[in-house]
Parts: sequence; structure tokens; C-alpha cells
Amino acid sequence: MRFAETGIPGAWIVEPERLADSRGWFTRTWCSREFAARGIPAAFPQGNESFNRSRGTLRGLHFQRSPSREGKLVRCTTGEIYDVVVDLRPRSPAFLRHFGMVLSPANGVALYIPPGCAHGFMTLSDDSTVIYAMGDSYDAALAGGARWNDTAFGIRWPMHQPSVISERDRDYPDFDRGSWSEFSSLGND
Repeated sequence: MRFAETGIPGAWIVEPERLADSRGWFTRTWCSREFAARGIPAAFPQGNESFNRSRGTLRGLHFQRSPSREGKLVRCTTGEIYDVVVDLRPRSPAFLRHFGMVLSPANGVALYIPPGCAHGFMTLSDDSTVIYAMGDSYDAALAGGARWNDTAFGIRWPMHQPSVISERDRDYPDFDRGSWSEFSSLGND
């Protein structure tokens, strides 16, 4: 595996090194030693999968408040998505910055989103499946979200408007720097 930094502290691009032959290819997708060396959890207590029927489906931007340690390793196994991480840790040098990239089975790349960051994606094709290895179990009481098109983040999504979005994701309020102090420990403990 090769690891590349994203400009968001603790967020990593995890790129497989495929060994190909007449049968196809083989690659490692997870290695506790190599992950631990980069601050990625060696154990993931929860796994999630989402299937998205339509191109232009948007999910996110979601996060878990402290004390959750919910980082996530995200991979697209069918179709193609544009995956985004937004740094919401007030003490981070990348506070409010984002990073986005295409994930697909063709590139095999995974993106690790550290605790304290929001995550979302937009599907670039019909019938896209996304799997998530979660660094902590989901806790509804700690769940939060930020609006996908909030100008505070400056995300350039591949499509101006999603074709499918949940009411919850569509209606998250604008980011308010003044009220964000309540999250000062987000991902920093």
C-alpha cells in the first residue's frame, strides 16, 4: 500500500499496490502495522455499506461529536463517487478546509477520514456502493452534520445540485463559527 497526505492532518489516501497476473490482480487493503504508523486505527469496531441507485446522490456532510473517535476508512466497490472530508477541528491548521477525490473500483483507492472531520460524497454513476470501516460505533446522540454546499467550506461538487439528497442532509444549517466553540474538542482529545 502507498499512503499520500491530503492536506488535512490525519486524513490519508490509501492506494493499493496491485500485483497482476493472468488471473487478475491481488492487493492488500488493510495492514494494522502500516495504519498504526499513520494514526489510522488498527481495529474497526463497525462496518457500514451504502448502496446508491442514482447518479448525483449526495450523502453528508456527517460527523460524530466528541467523545466519539469515529474516523472512517471509505472505499467505493461499485460505481464511482466524489468523496469529501472537511476539517471541523477548531485547533487544526486545516480548520474548515476540505479535500475531495474520486473513489472507484478502477482506482481501488480508499480515503481515511479522521475523527473531528465531516464526511460526504456524491455519486458519479448509477448503482454505486460504498463501504465504511468505522473507528467507533455509531452513537445517535453524538451525530451531527454540516450543509453540503455551505460557502464556509468552498467545496466544488461535480454537479451543481444533487439529484437525490435526504431532507436531513439538505436542511442542515449554515456553518456558524460563533457557535462552533462548543465543538472545540472535536477530534482533539
